[in-house]
Amino acid sequence: MRSPRTTRVLAGVLASALALSACGGAGETGGGGNRSADSAPGVTDDTVVIGTHQPLTGPAAPGYSKISAGARAVYSYLNDAGGINGRRIEYKVEDDAYNPTKTVEVVKKLVLEEQVFAIVGGLGTPTHSKVVEYLNGEGVPDLLVSSGALMWDDPRKSPTTFGYQVDYTREGKIQGKFVKDNFAGKKVAYLYQNDDVGRDTQAGLDRFLTDEVVAREGYDPANTDVNPQLSKFQQAGAEVVVCECIPAFTALSLLAAAKIGYKPQFVLSSIGADPATLKGLVEQFAKQAGADVPGEALLAGVIGTSYLPGPNLTDDPWSTFFREIHDRYAPSEPFTDTMVYGMVQAFTFAQALKAAGRDLTRQKLLDAMTTTSFDGPGLTPFGFSADSHSGYTGAQVIRINADATVTVIQPPHVTDRGDGPVEPHTEERPSPDEVVLTGS
Repeated sequence: MRSPRTTRVLAGVLASALALSACGGAGETGGGGNRSADSAPGVTDDTVVIGTHQPLTGPAAPGYSKISAGARAVYSYLNDAGGINGRRIEYKVEDDAYNPTKTVEVVKKLVLEEQVFAIVGGLGTPTHSKVVEYLNGEGVPDLLVSSGALMWDDPRKSPTTFGYQVDYTREGKIQGKFVKDNFAGKKVAYLYQNDDVGRDTQAGLDRFLTDEVVAREGYDPANTDVNPQLSKFQQAGAEVVVCECIPAFTALSLLAAAKIGYKPQFVLSSIGADPATLKGLVEQFAKQAGADVPGEALLAGVIGTSYLPGPNLTDDPWSTFFREIHDRYAPSEPFTDTMVYGMVQAFTFAQALKAAGRDLTRQKLLDAMTTTSFDGPGLTPFGFSADSHSGYTGAQVIRINADATVTVIQPPHVTDRGDGPVEPHTEERPSPDEVVLTGS
């Protein structure tokens, strides 16, 4: 049964949609004249078409394939309530298998054949980096990129591109300071993806950890054997392993360490710290290797970072709100961090779309990204402004428990990606009831 809060939000959106039904169509001016349809491809009087590229198959599919399921659930919720500014959101998802060549192919299909209004949440550093120039050249809003690479924050070179998650350098600084403060004197090793994920994260970690680092090893997403890297860490005597890895490689690293009897303190990046996803992957990979390993046994005590409300928090109104949507629109899918990631992303896009107004154009949507106060659901503010297209600006630190729940061991902190301090973020978020996506 729908909760009173959800009912109020749904009723409000629907009332707004009915009121707007008498308004002009897409691109119409107050004087009755029509602008060129080219100013708003993918927009009709009652729909707006958006697209994304996601790894529904391939090495990044485990966990990440559920992001679009979460986003679709939120769009379905909004559409059933009358849409945003009277328009339903039509969400087109293309599988690029985490393959940059395929990414180029499917994004051009979305832009040229599907005529999408915007690309939202395109996933992956090695993949999305291959289409940024194209999207900006075509003037397509490229919003809330699912990656923490610094390249999304370049308003001069890429004015239509905006980040989403906390960038890898900011997150690395928060992790580095935490390790420095809580594991003083311990030897540290870095395991990282061989692309901007690794380079940008190390830039942040190294603000606080230099003399402590005894080993640095990268991995290639096409090579699932990380045994050599973990063996080197063990030989170097590393007591803390910072793993800046996608979920599959986080799980593979935990198993590789267990196989050789190596028990460091793992510290995980937010990109690979979803407990439910990791538990399933650990057990799946172990079974494929002929072993029976309970996922909780390897996850208990692992430390990670996050910047979104966790799915199992009973005292967070946003977690409750998204669970209600999940239970109605995606009940067969596991309610995990990665699903919440997609739900928050969709809700954020809806805020921007609402702020862009009924007389919708791509430029108005881009303007809304830099001028809107995005309230909730994230734990820290976005860095969006005329001079910055950076996503979330901080993160909290969590510990995974034996039952795969998490405990917050450091509340949200924010920082820049330069030499600025890492500081607590104390501003309270509004509740879902206070974030209005309704009204004309």
